Amino acid sequence: YFKDNEVLLQIDKDVRRLCPDISFFQQPTEYPCGQIVNSNDVKRLHTRVQRSVLKCANVERKGLGITKISLVLKKAQEDYQPMTEGEEAHWEVVERMLFLYAKLNPGQGYVQGMNEIIGPIYYTFARDPDPVYREHAEADCFFCFTNLMAEIRDFFIKTLDSTDCGINNMMSRLSNQLRESDFDIWLHFQ
Repeated sequence: YFKDNEVLLQIDKDVRRLCPDISFFQQPTEYPCGQIVNSNDVKRLHTRVQRSVLKCANVERKGLGITKISLVLKKAQEDYQPMTEGEEAHWEVVERMLFLYAKLNPGQGYVQGMNEIIGPIYYTFARDPDPVYREHAEADCFFCFTNLMAEIRDFFIKTLDSTDCGINNMMSRLSNQLRESDFDIWLHFQ
């Protein structure tokens, strides 16, 4: 539970500042999840970290059987006004998808930057001209995001950064290709 709160707090911070130049993610979604927004029994994810102090514990082992437990208090930030009853902001939908992805993929979890990948995917589905497609934006986005992450997962695993399949090698190869195909642009990025 405490580890979930740490992950949720990071996701919450990231999704609230997703694409700050446009107000889309702070606006209410046209199709809120009724099972969540209209329920007294189900708590919205962001309320677990909203304007509250979270209790987290760091456990350290020293020697045989000696354990040191330090409580860590983390305060969540409230950047936006909450929606009225029955409404749900687009950032809440993205938060739910990222938290679910982290729970379903514990080996990888949530890594900063995933919000920047899922944001444009969700935006595209949620802004579809056809209302039938907009209504299923969350499910369609989660499916696409999960499949995309299956292809680029290694870029989000820090221990692989310097390996042949890691992000450093990939960026080096991209830089070399750019240098060969358009030297002026390559110089601009140096």
